[in-house]
Amino acid sequence: MNRQKKIKQALKKITQKLNAKKQPKKKGTYVCKADRAALQAKENLEKDLPPE
Repeated sequence: MNRQKKIKQALKKITQKLNAKKQPKKKGTYVCKADRAALQAKENLEKDLPPE
């Protein structure tokens, strides 16, 4: 009984690690303040220009 329990625990731990690697990352990549300002300025310019 005890041996079976330990084997099940080990297998469960392994499967949890594998499933954790499959999950998508929750955090996005960091974008510095200067880059965010540049992107915002670019978006504002695109919105202000009339479509051709």
